[in-house]
Amino acid sequence: AAHPEILRSQLYCERLVRCLLPEMAETVVSMARSMVRGAISVAASAAAAEVGLLVGVRKDIWFIKDEVETMEAFLEVAESIKKKDVLLKVWAKQVRDLSYNIEDCLNEFMVHVGSQSLSRRLMKLKDRHRIAIQIRDLKTRVEEVSIRNTRYNLIKAEASNTTSDMDSHMEDVRNHSASNIAEAELVGFSKPKKDLIKLMDVKTKDGTAKVVFVVGMGGLGKTTLARKAFECKEDIVNNFSCRAWITVSQTFFKIEMLKDMIMQLLGNEELKKCLKELEGKTVQVDDLASYLREKLQEKRYFIVLDDLWTIDAWRWINDIAFPTTNIKGSRIIVTSRDIGLAQQCTSKSLIYHLKQLQIDEATNLLLKKIGKTHKETESDERMRNMISKIVNKCGGLPLAILTIGGLLATKVVEMWESIYKQIPSELGTNPSLEAMRRMVTLSYNHLPSHLKSCFLYLSIFPEDFEIKRRRLIDRWIAEGFVTASGGVNVEDVGIGYFNELINRNMIQPSKVNIEGVVKSCRVHDIMRDVMVSISRDENFVQLVGDSEASIIEGNFRHVAYHGSKCQNIGMDWSHVRSLTMFCERPIEPSPSVCSANMRMLRALDLQNILFKIRQEDIDNIGLLCHLKYVTFPRDSYIYALPKSIRRLRGLQNLDIRKSYIAALPTGITELHSLRSLRCSRWDSYDFFDIDEPMVCLMHTLRLPMLCTPSVDADNRAEITADLHKAYYSRWSATKGVRIPRGIGNLKELQILEVVDINQTSKKAIKELGELIQLRKLSMVGKGRFAEQKRKILYLCAAIEKLSSLRSLSLDVDLDGSLEWLHKVSSPPPLLNKLKLVGDFKGKMPEWVGCLKHLVKINLEWSWLKEDQITEMLGELPKLMQLSLHKSASKRGKLVFRAKTFLNLRKLCICYLSDLRESGKARYAAN
Repeated sequence: AAHPEILRSQLYCERLVRCLLPEMAETVVSMARSMVRGAISVAASAAAAEVGLLVGVRKDIWFIKDEVETMEAFLEVAESIKKKDVLLKVWAKQVRDLSYNIEDCLNEFMVHVGSQSLSRRLMKLKDRHRIAIQIRDLKTRVEEVSIRNTRYNLIKAEASNTTSDMDSHMEDVRNHSASNIAEAELVGFSKPKKDLIKLMDVKTKDGTAKVVFVVGMGGLGKTTLARKAFECKEDIVNNFSCRAWITVSQTFFKIEMLKDMIMQLLGNEELKKCLKELEGKTVQVDDLASYLREKLQEKRYFIVLDDLWTIDAWRWINDIAFPTTNIKGSRIIVTSRDIGLAQQCTSKSLIYHLKQLQIDEATNLLLKKIGKTHKETESDERMRNMISKIVNKCGGLPLAILTIGGLLATKVVEMWESIYKQIPSELGTNPSLEAMRRMVTLSYNHLPSHLKSCFLYLSIFPEDFEIKRRRLIDRWIAEGFVTASGGVNVEDVGIGYFNELINRNMIQPSKVNIEGVVKSCRVHDIMRDVMVSISRDENFVQLVGDSEASIIEGNFRHVAYHGSKCQNIGMDWSHVRSLTMFCERPIEPSPSVCSANMRMLRALDLQNILFKIRQEDIDNIGLLCHLKYVTFPRDSYIYALPKSIRRLRGLQNLDIRKSYIAALPTGITELHSLRSLRCSRWDSYDFFDIDEPMVCLMHTLRLPMLCTPSVDADNRAEITADLHKAYYSRWSATKGVRIPRGIGNLKELQILEVVDINQTSKKAIKELGELIQLRKLSMVGKGRFAEQKRKILYLCAAIEKLSSLRSLSLDVDLDGSLEWLHKVSSPPPLLNKLKLVGDFKGKMPEWVGCLKHLVKINLEWSWLKEDQITEMLGELPKLMQLSLHKSASKRGKLVFRAKTFLNLRKLCICYLSDLRESGKARYAAN
């Protein structure tokens, strides 16, 4: 007979396999549903296009759209099914891949027919025939996938009140993780326990029930903290007549929960009494709830609701179980991962945010788990380094520390390094790491389907990388993950998605601005490891590191190069939708940055590459006709956008700041989908500065030598770029670029920077007023007012028309001043950020004092009198940041009087050489 321990291990492994299969199916079904939505949107657009009738495929496209909508409905039902078998997983993968192919084919169809005249489309019979065949093949595949669902009866209704093995096992995992955290003396938990009990104010024994939420990401110890408070004899047990611990979780059953509450709060005899009174009829929820409310009417109760997920669950429990007229000072603790949910249920002052462990606390907890002491680590450098790595990876998460610590406790120190490296791959299969994986997948599976692809997309970025909110949201929009309706701005919808992931503790805020808005985030290492694992299983993201060249199997839609160098990989690039690089220049045969092999590319993100982009790298960019998002690094050697840029009709974001570009091509005005245009250049010359004639002459004489093969490619690219910049900008020193006439065609444009007013024509300046959706504008320029008078009048008129403008930066110094700003009669009403660089000749424009929404103002070289700064700006009701730089003040003294700047949070005074004294005033500053 087998040893009992072996039998238990076998049973555990069998149960793990049974539960992991449904879990994997869960993620596949969710991602499939997310992808199907994109396919439906594209199919609807293609079906509505007149050209579909000309090509003879309109009926086929309508059929595809209707079938895919039906598949989405099936997948919605599949998400609610608790038991998901392997067949369902396979079918969902087929639906997902089919959805990708539908998008690719119909997008190519739309781009092809949308970029040609009607006569040319009719003439190209070969292309028409090829497109028709592709679409009809898709129709056949759609039919086959639909029939397969019917044939195998994959999706069928299940009773919603049955508990699957997975559900019960999930509860086992939660209980196991809570006991795992509690098994060591909780390092760093004594203060949170005191703070929580203090927040509950248990000594006050009157008033209605107070609801306190404990929030934080999974595995942080919320349940353990609540349990410690629940068991505290002095503060809780002795102060309340009855207590109950209720686990809510994602699935709970109302009748069973009410029975459990009656038994814990009133005793087992009361439960028997209640059920006896109901004997002879079916037990109803209302019967149990009424009994419970009546008995709790005069009691001071203490209840913990552990692991709440939805507002509906809270409303039901709160409305049906707790008596509203009880004023005995009862207390309710609720644990949840969702900050947004907590804010809907109680006041912000009653939300306790459980923090991650500090480095020293996490180290002490890990040492306890592995049975080591500080003295042992001091004498063993390898152990000390590994402990530091593990603590950093766990990021102060107690469950992660104890789980990984348990894995290392039975191994010799020499094996720790290899175990540490294998953690990301082991998360999916190692039973020892199961609790940690499930804590993450539990949160992931609870996400709405539209957020799942947004969340997995984060796996593109390296470990511990700070991800800017704008960059992430713009990429989501470009990928089609964010959709808006009813006139709502799509960017605002994307911000809502971002905030929801923050609230659900899926991502962590890393930078918050002065208004409390999260501007960038990070992903916890453990969360990221699980995310990468799911993305890989879903053929969603392929990460390429420093490992040797390899052949990549599967049609990955997103590729990211990490590490110090880009290894050559073999894969089908025709399906890739985004390319992101954090590495050195790729080694062939991997595609170049603008390879025609990547014909379906939507996002090209080179912001963090470790090599210089040259002009020849982007010459083929016009071939990537599906591009919607393009970002180049801040120090590229690009000196001109190719004329083929006009082919990128769907381009939404173009970021090419700090390049050598002096002027934008006319073709940029044909990109009617453009939402963000950020283009600036270096404002100095390395080789062709006319203020250094000998240096300029020497480099001019060297130009023929640059054609020889022996010259370093980067050196040649830099000199060539510097020469182009000098020639096309007429040797002007400015960071702005010339924008072409026709800029007013870009009706979707929200960000435009940096415009050089000297090089830009009067007509183009006038057209700025037609950009009614513009939210951010930055302009530079210097010269004589008499020469630029007409442009200035057009600019002032344009600024007055920009009613959506939120941010304005002006460094337009004419005749050595900004006096021309007085000609603006009515500024943009919603302006909240203003930067002005130049001398006002003693008087700031009156309209600045009318900016009721202004939050930040930055003044440089303004030479203002004291009263202009402290009196006019001091009256602005929302001003939170005042920055005075480089001779912003004309006097040697600044006095901030009482009852001014009442909302100011930050005061920056830099390089004010004349400022010798600051007067002090007594007033209350928030």
